[in-house]
Amino acid sequence: MSPRAILKGLLLIASLAALGFLAKHGHLADMLSEQWIDAEVRGKGWSGDLVFLAMGAATTALGFPRQVVAFLGGYAFGFVNGSLLGTLAALLGCVLAFSYARWFGRGLIARHFPGRIRKVDDFLRGHPFSMAVVIRLLPVGSNLVTNLLAGVTSVRGLPFFAGSTVGYLPQTLVFALAGSGVNFNPALRLTLAGILFVVSSLIGVWLYHRHRHGAALEEELDAALGEAEETRKSA
Repeated sequence: MSPRAILKGLLLIASLAALGFLAKHGHLADMLSEQWIDAEVRGKGWSGDLVFLAMGAATTALGFPRQVVAFLGGYAFGFVNGSLLGTLAALLGCVLAFSYARWFGRGLIARHFPGRIRKVDDFLRGHPFSMAVVIRLLPVGSNLVTNLLAGVTSVRGLPFFAGSTVGYLPQTLVFALAGSGVNFNPALRLTLAGILFVVSSLIGVWLYHRHRHGAALEEELDAALGEAEETRKSA
């Protein structure tokens, strides 16, 4: 076993121990509340922005719902700034989880689950930007699992991050709007947020089925062209 493999193994053990300690004693999710926002973020200027980003990135990287971070961003900073900071926090969490999986888990997972990884790799590799957009728009699935699975595949990071950012925006806008104190009736604000959530989810489902239909047509076309080429050679 190479020194690099030994080092990665030791770092993996240390990092998992640290994550377990944070999950048990850190209470990161408990810190992200309206009371914590009032005490540590609101009215603190740039330091409050940075604290929010750091906590939002750390918690979403560990699997805390990014929608809650967006809601609290709207509560802390208003609709526009809350949407921007909520999206940036989700992106940073995505980068952290993706990078962790790529550095520590890629070789191990690929050796033990090659078939499953190949399926995810086939789905993302050809069009990582558009496929990341589709996945983030769908109202199902785990943000953390998606980040970790993408990390152990061969998908390129930058287009995946860019597509994730675009896909994050609709739901981030929805929840930042719900959490913000914009000057109209709260019931109307929540109703509008719900409508936007449904619309963004339907767009995601439509894009997913369109991709699946397009992929099926492409496979049929490739098969037909292959048969035609074999017929021409045998003629």
